[in-house]
Amino acid sequence: MNDVHATRKRKDSWWTVFLVDPVACRLTLVVANHTDVTPNGLTRLSLLLGLGSAACFALGQLVAGAALFYVSFMVDCMDGKIARLKGTGTPFGLWLDYVGDRIRVVCCATGLAFGQYAVTGSVSFVLFGAGVAVLDLFRYVNAPQMRRVREAVKENRAEQPQKERVVVQRPPKPPSLRRRVGRLLVKHRVRTHLVSGIEFHAAVFVVGPLLGALAGPVMLLPVAVAAGSLLLLNEIVLIYRMWRFTRSTPFVPRPENAQRVPV
Repeated sequence: MNDVHATRKRKDSWWTVFLVDPVACRLTLVVANHTDVTPNGLTRLSLLLGLGSAACFALGQLVAGAALFYVSFMVDCMDGKIARLKGTGTPFGLWLDYVGDRIRVVCCATGLAFGQYAVTGSVSFVLFGAGVAVLDLFRYVNAPQMRRVREAVKENRAEQPQKERVVVQRPPKPPSLRRRVGRLLVKHRVRTHLVSGIEFHAAVFVVGPLLGALAGPVMLLPVAVAAGSLLLLNEIVLIYRMWRFTRSTPFVPRPENAQRVPV
């Protein structure tokens, strides 16, 4: 197996595409061709590295913590690549990967907050740790729920009788700037929502600590606030789009799910 492209997702976050995949894809081929390591084994290794990152953050070692978090995330990417390449993914592996990510983020946020509070004595870092954990949990709880809503609307739409549409021929319009940018991103496998949970983690646990090591702990807070604000804005946009999507088709409850109306 020597096809690097086979290890990649069709679309991914820009952080993964440009700053992780160039290394992770090649390491994946080495691991797949020369070892018997399973995707679940890589997931467990990723979690251990993440806990090591949290410990470094708690001890005030920002550079070491950032480096371990980056390696932990890269190994976490490799487990999915191995699964796609060898076809060895399992439902339990999906659960383990999801839960492992949440544990890593909560532990790293706690370690970073504790370490910087010990150095500065500022309560702002306690709020920083809590805010990072809450935003991450909201993002990854909200995403599957929105997916369920979209699937329910699509199913409901398929069951309704289709109305005849009158097709009106209109002269083609040149693509808008937003559409051209979207096509460019898709061409490079980059998802169109540019601030996802992955970029949020990268900003808080890699970029922020490195800047903090260079310019002082005070740099951690503005980086986290900026990344958190962009993530929250992205979530608001996604929720608004979901709301628009649900309004396009009236929801008709199934008979078995309808509540009994008292007579």
